[in-house]
Amino acid sequence: MGQIIAIDYGKARCGIAATDDMQIIASGLDTVETHFLIDFLKKYFSLNKVDAVVVGLPTDLKGNISEVETDILGFIENFKKEFPQVEVHRFDERFTSKMASFFISQSGKSKKQRQQKGLIDKVSATIILQNFLEQRTR
Repeated sequence: MGQIIAIDYGKARCGIAATDDMQIIASGLDTVETHFLIDFLKKYFSLNKVDAVVVGLPTDLKGNISEVETDILGFIENFKKEFPQVEVHRFDERFTSKMASFFISQSGKSKKQRQQKGLIDKVSATIILQNFLEQRTR
């Protein structure tokens, strides 16, 4: 069994999280500038067995899709060309940034650390992945 990776995709940078090889626990992995994302994944996949990728689906409270979705669809198309053997799943990422900010604020990090957007993206990816794992087991 391989890992599952989650991507909190953004125009500037992407938060990335990964499961353990048993696909039980989600952990924050890294934050990568978006234009380096495919290169990062190539390197990561060469070192780790990855079964699937979960990409956040950006919707608002009313269920409307965010404008970044066009970029995400382009990324998914490129991803499938590069990694045809890896499944791609989408998962609603509503509230993940707010939840990430809350969890970070409760973690005892300094104000400067809490305001790092890359940390929020990585924690958001972790929340997306953990929620995906929980829904999958129901």
